[in-house]
Amino acid sequence: MAQDSKRPLPKGEQFFTPGATGLRKAVEQRSAVPMTFLFTQVPRWVAPALLVILLLVGFAVANPLGGVAVLPAIVFIGWLAYLSWPSLGAGGKVLRVAMLTFLVLLAATRFGAF
Repeated sequence: MAQDSKRPLPKGEQFFTPGATGLRKAVEQRSAVPMTFLFTQVPRWVAPALLVILLLVGFAVANPLGGVAVLPAIVFIGWLAYLSWPSLGAGGKVLRVAMLTFLVLLAATRFGAF
């Protein structure tokens, strides 16, 4: 594609966090390709459907297999939470921490930690 034919980002939106350094910059840069693939090449319904299936298996199966099913959901939700963290308000941050805490506890119960 020619440089002129690329679609510009809408005003006020940036793909990377402005002024990011260190770990955040590295994660954002390494996440660019998988995120672009996930959100442009894979049908929109695949990621949510896969997460729902994994979470349902995690809820339904009360053994380590249920915990293994929840682990990819924890990783994916944690990744998205980390990437969106700088643009969130206090309420959004609390909800993401609560969701990740709940999922980690769910996985821990499936692995027999409680």
